[in-house]
Amino acid sequence: MVTFTYYGHSCFLLDDGKYKLLTDPFLTGNPAAAIKADEVEADFILVSHAHGDHIGDAGAIAARTGAEVVGTPEVLALLGRQVDAMKLHGMNLGGSTTLPFGKVRLTLAQHSAGVAGGIACGFVVYFGGSVIYFAGDTALFSDMQLIGRKDAIDYALLPIGDYYTMGLEDAALAAQWLGARHVIPMHYDTWPVIAQDVKKYKEVTEAMSKAEVHIVAPGQSLSLA
Repeated sequence: MVTFTYYGHSCFLLDDGKYKLLTDPFLTGNPAAAIKADEVEADFILVSHAHGDHIGDAGAIAARTGAEVVGTPEVLALLGRQVDAMKLHGMNLGGSTTLPFGKVRLTLAQHSAGVAGGIACGFVVYFGGSVIYFAGDTALFSDMQLIGRKDAIDYALLPIGDYYTMGLEDAALAAQWLGARHVIPMHYDTWPVIAQDVKKYKEVTEAMSKAEVHIVAPGQSLSLA
């Protein structure tokens, strides 16, 4: 069984009892963070892009825990001397790699990268028997339909905050296009500019897709079926 724990914004932890996979660990300076960076344990870290609210504490956590980090080369280059080069997986869109817990594939994300020459990405993760799509920061884009055709998505983690990413309506359509069985909204309510009515998102999404929406507050956990 996989336990999903939400730490706020776009940071969550997947734990199958053997491996811990962390995403976009923006904890220091995050008003919604449910944990401090020096309290987090991780074996692997996914970094979707280089904006400070996503790359966040990745370097410090990886240096302390020995975690391997997956992302695009330009983004991972910013981690500098904090992380052993042998533990950096500088991949690119469409590429996949097998890791001890399963498989990771990089997907397109329509968003700026936060580093010159870089690109933002999302991830399809095979972990503990579940297929999890972590969209990263993104606008709605039609190739989400292809992501759902290629991989039978069990859980889609979608930004709903608007302003910087998709808003409620576009994120609801994303759930439909992906054909996901479950959706967990993220990247909202961290600051007033991305405040959203998450209960409305649940209502709209469940009315127009087959997905069940799980509202997980920072600090809460969910067992993934």
